[in-house]
Amino acid sequence: MASLQRIRNHGALLIAIVGLAMLAFILGDFLNSGSSFFNRSRENVAVIEGQKIHYTEYETAKEQLTEVYKIETGRSDFDEDMTAQIRNQVWNMLLMDYTMRAQTNEIGMEITTDELSELCIGEHPHQIIRGRRAFMDENGQFNRNAVINLLQAINEESDDAEQNANLKQAKTYWLYWENAVRISYMQEKYTNLLQHLVKANSLEAEYAFKARQEGVAAEYVMQPYYTVADSLVKVSDRDLKKLYKQHMPLYKQTPNRAIKYVAFDIKPSEDDFKAAETLLQNLQEEFRTTEDVSLVVNTNSDIMYDGRDYSEETVPTHFKEFAFAKGAKAGDYTEILFEHDTYMMARIMQAGYSMPDSVELKAIVKDGEDQELGWFHATDLPKNIAEPAFNGKRGEQFTVAQGMGEQTYEIMDLSKPTPKVKLAILAREVTPSSKTYSIIYNNAKQFIVANPNAEALEAAAQEAGMAVIPQYNLTATTDKVGQLKSSRPIVRWAFEAKEGQVSDVFECGQQFIVAALTEVNDGDYRPLEAVRAELTYEATNNAKAAYILKQLKGAESLEAAAEIMGQPVQNAERVSLADNRFGHAGMEPKVIGRTMALGENALSEPIQGNMGVFVVKTGAALNNNDDFNAETEKAQLGSRFAYLPYQAIQLMEDQAEVEDNRANFQ
Repeated sequence: MASLQRIRNHGALLIAIVGLAMLAFILGDFLNSGSSFFNRSRENVAVIEGQKIHYTEYETAKEQLTEVYKIETGRSDFDEDMTAQIRNQVWNMLLMDYTMRAQTNEIGMEITTDELSELCIGEHPHQIIRGRRAFMDENGQFNRNAVINLLQAINEESDDAEQNANLKQAKTYWLYWENAVRISYMQEKYTNLLQHLVKANSLEAEYAFKARQEGVAAEYVMQPYYTVADSLVKVSDRDLKKLYKQHMPLYKQTPNRAIKYVAFDIKPSEDDFKAAETLLQNLQEEFRTTEDVSLVVNTNSDIMYDGRDYSEETVPTHFKEFAFAKGAKAGDYTEILFEHDTYMMARIMQAGYSMPDSVELKAIVKDGEDQELGWFHATDLPKNIAEPAFNGKRGEQFTVAQGMGEQTYEIMDLSKPTPKVKLAILAREVTPSSKTYSIIYNNAKQFIVANPNAEALEAAAQEAGMAVIPQYNLTATTDKVGQLKSSRPIVRWAFEAKEGQVSDVFECGQQFIVAALTEVNDGDYRPLEAVRAELTYEATNNAKAAYILKQLKGAESLEAAAEIMGQPVQNAERVSLADNRFGHAGMEPKVIGRTMALGENALSEPIQGNMGVFVVKTGAALNNNDDFNAETEKAQLGSRFAYLPYQAIQLMEDQAEVEDNRANFQ
């Protein structure tokens, strides 16, 4: 009973404790069970106009475009610049697609299945489809049958694994361009709608006509701001802050970083050059005499021996005279040469024969239409195709193994035979050894230890005669720093580091890079300090304008103003509101407006313009007497408005609600 009473006495406290325990339990359970929810949110590459773009969608789009590039270019060895281009193109298409969807969904605009089908395989396909080389004939003309054949093929299955892989790639290719047509046409429909909506009305037509008709002759004097010495005016921080506030919308920014970096070039040492030269010296005798030259070359050389036939055009320049010298024969060899950081020597394996430089082939297709493939050099073809092709005769056919099947080719034509030579080349480019690499790396590490902040890094680099290279406006999605190869890790570091911090060593191609973070700009707008120079220029001109205006006080004629300014009187033959330029002074819309407001034979107050202070005296009115045609005027204005729909598309993308998380996945 006593225990029960104690519980009663402390009931409120116990209830609170139990409540907290239950809350902790519930939260813990929620966080554990909800971890997949939080993980899913972290897997979103972006959120565009409320639509989440999952990582898998982004990656699938990149893989799809990569396959398209392989087919379009015939290449698969994409460097980091091409990879970055693919990433950016995918992002731009996603941005365009989702922002456009958000707008078109609101007005019920869509592309129907029938519309898309007509755009892709109809009698008059979209220009995107017509522009694909894969759908062109041998004359470079669009072939609709090629599109239809592709669509039939990609919906079939084959027992051949390689053929299935090719069909899968072809399907990926088609789906990409089909989607591109959908996005492009949706944009075209939306743009056409805007073009019908954005039209000049009668009031605009009348105003534009009147602006051209009414004009006035004018004389003026202008004192440029640059004629007033900077020492005569004063600009305060208050002036700059006032201008900064006025112009703030112009300074909107994406969070960015600025860095400075120094580079340690990874170059071979003297020992590396000596080692490469010694290697060739040790192989020299064996290379000249061995019967199995391919073993010696392919084990030690940067240039493999594959029995290729060199012509005078394709043989390396430094061996041309040797290989095609009069009387050159098999077994001839060169001494060791050195050029472009490479030690090399050559041996003639076969000489005194001729072969064609190129061959024209046709693929023979069973139960189908044969395909003319075009002209090829030997280096364009696999060895098992090149050998029978270049050793055969016009009209001959040959069959080679291809995947799990066979393919027959016909030699349609051969170019005229030219002298050839088989050349074995033993070449060794001098590259940094692991020892050299370690020495340079350690030098960079020691530089960091001795200079742990940005100021010390810059001072030490300048003292050592090293270039300190600045790089500004790095955003979280910047692919690389300037032209530095493989430098994306530097960007990631810059967004994790603190201002003034010095990085570890980054390997960027043939350089070790040490960077210092010099600016962190995370605000929505560029800070005043970042735009101080341009604000100071404008504020100084404002102060000079005030100075000139003060000097002109009391000037009651154009001549008096000219004398005070020390400037000549100039003529503006005719001024109208339709003009863009005032006299010889350039773009001065404020001066034009004030001049037209004066009326005839009137003297203006001093006017602060873009490039200086003006005083204007008007003369007689110079009005035109053209007949007003509202429809003609509207048509002229319509041509001026033609760009507005496209500008609206760009504005729509610029102002879209976008949460960009790509930096987490690069």
